[in-house]
Amino acid sequence: MVSREQTVVVGLSGGVDSAVVASMLVADGYRVEGVTLRTWTEPGEREKRWQDRSCCKIGIAEYIAKELGIPHRVIDAQERFQRAVIDDFCATYAAGRTPNPCVLCNERVKFALLMEAADDAGADFLATGHYARVEHDAVSGRSRLLKGLDAGKDQSYFLYRLSQNHLRRTLFPLGGLTKRQVWDKAEAMGLPVHEIAESQEICFVTQKDYREFVAARLPETVREGAIVTADGAVVGEHQGVAFYTVGQRRGLGVAAGERRYVTRLDANRNLVVLGSETDLLSHSCVVEDVHPGAVAAITAPMRVATKFRYKTAEAPAMVSPEPDGLLRVIFDEPQRAVTPGQSIVFYDGDVIVGGGVIQSTQKRNSSPWCEPSSALT
Repeated sequence: MVSREQTVVVGLSGGVDSAVVASMLVADGYRVEGVTLRTWTEPGEREKRWQDRSCCKIGIAEYIAKELGIPHRVIDAQERFQRAVIDDFCATYAAGRTPNPCVLCNERVKFALLMEAADDAGADFLATGHYARVEHDAVSGRSRLLKGLDAGKDQSYFLYRLSQNHLRRTLFPLGGLTKRQVWDKAEAMGLPVHEIAESQEICFVTQKDYREFVAARLPETVREGAIVTADGAVVGEHQGVAFYTVGQRRGLGVAAGERRYVTRLDANRNLVVLGSETDLLSHSCVVEDVHPGAVAAITAPMRVATKFRYKTAEAPAMVSPEPDGLLRVIFDEPQRAVTPGQSIVFYDGDVIVGGGVIQSTQKRNSSPWCEPSSALT
């Protein structure tokens, strides 16, 4: 039974999910305080309708807090968000890699600042509207992050970098619910669920294509170079490797009798490399910036299910430790568009055992034009 002395800080984003979380916790007898992070202010935002704002819908969060009768405060996190997320987002594209801004935001901004807010308030717990679950393993003493039960809404991929301290003190009340159940609860609260837009994946690129966004902040990324085939033949020109991603087919400006895709980006040589659908397949990758999950470290080969992009199906693989803190992942079957810069997360059933950032990939029968010198051999 919940003690009425227990306090929870709820990250109120202004969306349906966090509103339902706050309502559930109030109903369960917790003392609840809402905290909203202002991470991004788009030019002209003051003139926009509140339901069009996809990042921090502060007005809605204030309304929800008032309706629930809970205190609410706003923390200005824009400077931190700029340094920890936006600067990294632009620099990663400039390096010819594809970033995961939501993963970094959760680790470096949202959960970091919300936990600070919980500490300041003397709160016992932090709660958010993410679709994930936490279990505490008495044998290992570790807190384990699990998938949300609604497979279509599971957000554990974006949370794999949360620390043990975060997991021990974080509640995910929606982890055992479906989105339909959450919407039913929101409608029962009288929330305008059909007017509140779902948050988009990149909350700060709202009016422009990400390419315009990056070019405006890093003008040096606009740099003409060659588009080449796997054997080095020049077939076109590009305006900067930052504006392409592995697997891209449209917008290449290259006439060809067969479909061609971006198979690799070489920022050092300022090259965009094209190939066939088959050339997109990788049988293995090296992982850096490794973060532990249910196990403190992967010290021996382990069978896992991998997820190297949020919307892709899991791929079975063997993950093994390498020197210098790296991991080697060998997929059972070659995988399409495994992309440097993206996070790859390792699962044992519903449990996250670890994850990291893809450093490089290895394709079968690769040529020097297809792979960087640091690639696997």
